[in-house]
This record gives sequence, structure tokens and C-alpha cells, in this order.
Amino acid sequence: MDKLKMHSPDLTQDNIARIRELFPDCVTEAKGEDGGVRLAVDFDQLRQTLSESLVEGPQERYQLNWPGKREALLTANAPIAKTLRPCREESVDFDTTKNLFIEGDNLEALKLLQETYLGKVKMIYIDPPYNTGNDFVYEDDFAEDTGDYLRRSNQVDEEGNRLVANTKANGRFHSDWLDMIYPRLRLARNLLADDGALFISIDDNEASNLIEICSEVFGAENFVAQLAVQLNPRGRHLDKFVAKTHESILVFVKDGLNSDAINGIEKEGRMVDEYKRKDTRGQYRPLGLRNRNQAFNPITRPKLYYPLYVNSADCTVSPTTEEGHTIEVWPDAPDGTKTCWTWGIDKVKKEGSILFAEETAEGWRIYRKDYLLSAEGDVAKTLAKSLWTDKEITNDYGRKAIKDLFGSPVMDFPKSPELLAKIVQMGAGNKSLILDFFAGSSSTADAVMHLNAEDGGDRRFIMVQLDEECAQDTEAFKAGYKTIAEVSKERIRRAGKKISEGDSRADTGFRVLKIDTSNMADVYYTPDAVTQEGLFAAVDNIKPDRSAFDLLFQVMLDWGVDLALPIEKKVIQGKDVYFVDGNALAACFDAHGGVDDDFAKELAAHQPLRAVFRDAGFKDSTVKINIEQIFKLLSPATEVKCL
Repeated sequence: MDKLKMHSPDLTQDNIARIRELFPDCVTEAKGEDGGVRLAVDFDQLRQTLSESLVEGPQERYQLNWPGKREALLTANAPIAKTLRPCREESVDFDTTKNLFIEGDNLEALKLLQETYLGKVKMIYIDPPYNTGNDFVYEDDFAEDTGDYLRRSNQVDEEGNRLVANTKANGRFHSDWLDMIYPRLRLARNLLADDGALFISIDDNEASNLIEICSEVFGAENFVAQLAVQLNPRGRHLDKFVAKTHESILVFVKDGLNSDAINGIEKEGRMVDEYKRKDTRGQYRPLGLRNRNQAFNPITRPKLYYPLYVNSADCTVSPTTEEGHTIEVWPDAPDGTKTCWTWGIDKVKKEGSILFAEETAEGWRIYRKDYLLSAEGDVAKTLAKSLWTDKEITNDYGRKAIKDLFGSPVMDFPKSPELLAKIVQMGAGNKSLILDFFAGSSSTADAVMHLNAEDGGDRRFIMVQLDEECAQDTEAFKAGYKTIAEVSKERIRRAGKKISEGDSRADTGFRVLKIDTSNMADVYYTPDAVTQEGLFAAVDNIKPDRSAFDLLFQVMLDWGVDLALPIEKKVIQGKDVYFVDGNALAACFDAHGGVDDDFAKELAAHQPLRAVFRDAGFKDSTVKINIEQIFKLLSPATEVKCL
């Protein structure tokens, strides 16, 4: 018997629990005064997480460490002066679609999306470059402090990504790969909703390390499974000792206690064949109401041990002896062992209409009807198995899907859309936001569009793909594609067109947004550095080659406004005003000093939630001061800012 604590609550442990919720990687295992192991704050890691510069090295403890880990954490936290520039000409249905395709480095993309999609992504799937000892196309500069990184990120003529040979001779074979994936996972976690799930395809080279990293970032208790997915049934003939036929998909969730994090998958094949019986509602299978696990019995579950009553004339079941229910049945095994029912008495009273009884040689048995289709017409679901061997999910099907669209295999080892569809069904609902920041050929987008076409869902996707150049000996290059991003976008266009040719209302469009340097000139970030000679040249703090549409999207990023919301342009007193999602945001980027009190009054009449102006657009400094007062009077809920 447990003893009463007889002392006040352990506030230290409560505080540690709160820190663990915010920063799972900052709580570790340590010995207490009694010699037992308990949770403790890793203060060195917490300091680094909250620091803008490197801190002194941590003490030894139980965790995965590698050279460069703290620098990678610094990189995850460092700000960047970049933006997303819309590219209407490469988009499909730009004005109506809710899907996004972001072209550029995914580390920068994840940073740019933090404000807008914090806690809003239901599912993330990634297929990162495997650590095979070959080149991979990501190198992040870890040798800079925040200021240096900010300035570097704002240089137009500097390439942020370059090919880096990650060979064993490099001496940092695992560390380089871990440096690449670690900051991206930390940023990705922020974007997941409370019921969000992460799926990562990986091979044996880094699977164990990746589990350790994800356990640190997400918490070990939020690890769900390591799925074995058979992608090459014949096995790879170049492998040593064992011909590998499968890869892994690691599954983590934001909160392991949230029952909505992972969905069951629809039953099919032999599982459906079990539903052989039928009534007016549809096909069903009988499931015994008695719990066969003898650990559940009248002692351990007394409320589940009670009699039910059967009417022998129609085999119906009742919790009482009314209306001919005279045969008493207890949840006992045939040998007399007392077990219990799987339903409580209240549930029997509420849903007893789907119970029925059958007489056997061992007496009456009570069953419930398990229907194949729900009342809404959804197929019954079951837990996904840890071994996937469906033929439609292999690499051969992935190549076939690409070849059917392009006429040639323009991508090596693309994932099958059927595989991605199965993952999406597990991790997302039919109105979810799905992110893939290693998009590759955009199999994820293909799968999302097909699922929406099949079930009428309203799933949305965000694809992120680096503008990595195609090697000259590849099918993609020979087909005229210069970068992987070009292949990825074209795959969505072709797959969407094919879907649209059928009778489908699925959203098959996407907005293309390209990562670029900030729209703001250097003076915007370092006004104190302006010299007298450069003062007149710096009157306008916006780069001359940037459009009003460019400015609008950077404002949306800065304000955390969904980048897929509809945008409407209206003319007010001869000036273009952009309205996002009705009145969520109103933006006027007039640069000719024409914004005056009358214009502000007319715009305030629309009562937008947010309003933004260009600093050079005000008629004079007095108007700039007056506008805030005008909005406070006519539209007090409006937040007003300027560039």
C-alpha cells in the first residue's frame, strides 16, 4: 500500500515538467541525493537554447553528442534577414489555391514559417538525403555569431548552399549529417500542432542516431514506431553480406497522450472478408463481448462483471429481464473462470441495439456487431502494422508514377504516391495541413491531391525544395530540367492536370514562393551605420527591384498571416490597396507621398485587423502621426504599422 506523501508538492519537479514541455532536450537524467535517477534540467543545454552565442561546453551526461552539436543548435536559433517572393508565372491557380511550394534552403524556409504556421501543421513527412558517404547538398555555416549570420544571410551575391563531400575520409562522417538534420528537426517541432505527427524515411546508416535525435527533440515518450517498409522486394545486389529489401519510417508525435495524433488505416483485403454478415445497416462481423484476458475479472474490474439477459425467441440482449429476456448470461469462460464484459452497463443501455446472442454447445454467447462502414460511410479502420509489404508502395511503383507523368524516369528512387497516401492517412485528417521540407519530386503533394480527389477532402500541402542543380548525366537534365525544384513543380502541375481532367473539385494548384534576400535595404537593419554621403541614397529603405507583391508577402510573414489566404487588389483614391482574406490585412505600398488623412479615413472604414503603409508613402510627417489617431477613432481594433 502506498503511503501518504505528508509533505508539500515538489515544485522543482513541477517546474522541470514545465521546462520539459517547452524544451524536451533540456531535461535529462541525473542522480539525486538518494542515489536514484530522476529528471533534472540540463542547464548548459538550456543556456545554449536561450543564447545567441556559444556557451561553455556541457558536463558529461546521457545523451547523443557529436562535434558541432552546439553550433547546430545556435544555427537553429539564429535569425535570418530573408523573405519569400511570390512567383505568379510558375504557380497554378495562384489566386484560389491553398497549397504552397517554397523554393530554397529548407533551414531558411523553416525559420521563415515559424511565425505563420507555429503549431498549425498536422503532419510532417520528410525523406532527407541519406548519409551514404556521397555528396549531400546542405552545408550550414556554424562558425558565426548571430550578427555575422544575419549579415551573411542578407548578402545578394553570396550562395548559402553548396555541395559538400561527406565522405568517411572527412573525419566527420556522422557529425556532418547530424549537423544538417538537427536544427531542421528542432524548427519542425515548433510547427507541429498538439496532435501533430512526424514521419521520416531513413536507411540503416543513420536510423539509430536519428531515433536518438528525435527522442531528444520530441521526447522519448513520443516515439511511436520504426516501420519497416519493403521498397525493393528483390534486394539490392550491391549490398555486402545482406541484400536489403526495406527502409525505415520513423514515427514521432508532438504529444504521445493525444489520441488524435495517429489515425488507423482503412481495412482492406482479408480484413474486409471477415465482414460476412449483413443487416439493414450493412456488412458486419461478430465480436465477442466477453473479455478473454483473465487479468480482467470481477476483482480487477468489478463494474464490468454483471449479468445480461437474452430473449431466446429473437436472440436480442437486454440489461434487464423485461420483454421476454429471461436467460441470464454472465461473462464467464466455458471452464467456469470468471472474466468480465468489454462494455460497462451504461454503454449496454445506450448501444445495446447492436448486441445479439447465439446459443452454442457451451451455452449462450453474446456478441456485438462491428460494421464495415460507419454511419457516415467511412470504412472501418485498424491500427497500422509495423511491417509494410504492399506491392504498390515499392520503388518500382514510384518510378512508374514518374514515368507515366514525364514519359521518362526523371528522378532516381522517387517514393511511391501510394506509400505517401498511406502515411498521410495515418498522420492527417481530411482538412489537415501537411508539410514536406525535403520535397524531392513532390510525391507527397501528388498523394495529397489524389486523396482529396478520392474522398472530397480539403487537405493542404507545403512543399519545400532546394534549387539543387541536376547533374548533366541525369534523365532530368536530359529532359531539359535545370534543377530538382523545376522537376518537383512540374510533377505537381502534371499530376494536378491529370486529376482535374476527371470529375474532381480537388485543389490542384500551388503558389510558388522563392526564398530571397530581404526586400528591405541594409539601412533598414543598420540605420546607425548610414553615412552622411549615403543619406540621400537611403531615403527609401526598400530595394528598388522589389514589387508591392513582394512587400506584401514579407509583411504577411512578419505578421504571421497565412501565406495561402486569398488576396484582392482594390483602388482607393487612385492608390492600390491589397486586402488579404477580406479584412485580415490591408496594405498600401504607395511610394509617392500620396497617403493623406482622407485616404486613411476611407481605408479605416473597411476596418481591417491590420494595416501597413510604406514609410515613403506618407504625404508628410504630420500625416504619419495623424493616421494612428484616425484608426484609433474609426477602427480601434486595427493594428497599424509601416515599412
